[in-house]
Amino acid sequence: MGIKEEVFYEGGPHIGDLIINALLAFTLVCIPLTVGAIARALWLRYRITSRRVSITSGWRGQTRSDIIYSEINKIVTVPRGLGLWGDMVITLKDGSKLELRAVPKFRETYSYINDKLSSKAKAVSGALGS
Repeated sequence: MGIKEEVFYEGGPHIGDLIINALLAFTLVCIPLTVGAIARALWLRYRITSRRVSITSGWRGQTRSDIIYSEINKIVTVPRGLGLWGDMVITLKDGSKLELRAVPKFRETYSYINDKLSSKAKAVSGALGS
């Protein structure tokens, strides 16, 4: 019998991402950004546990990616929304990248994921927001 998987975060992107992009729709030029934010709000879900990072996305949430911490080579974060949420790019050992958009409490999430990484991946990732 294995170790129980504990959930750190389960949910969608930060609501502020949708609100800001909806307000930008009034400029008409930003309508594609608004459509993207609506799609993320409807179908993007994150599940970060003690064993893996899972992302459900795509049209109607039909695509799922699971990454175990030992596959992660590097994490880069970018604050958004006055630092209330942020984006993360996770680079895997095979060179592929996975983007997490509008992650709520991204600093805490980064710290949680970073604690699970190998010392080499921690050194490559560097400081928060690098």
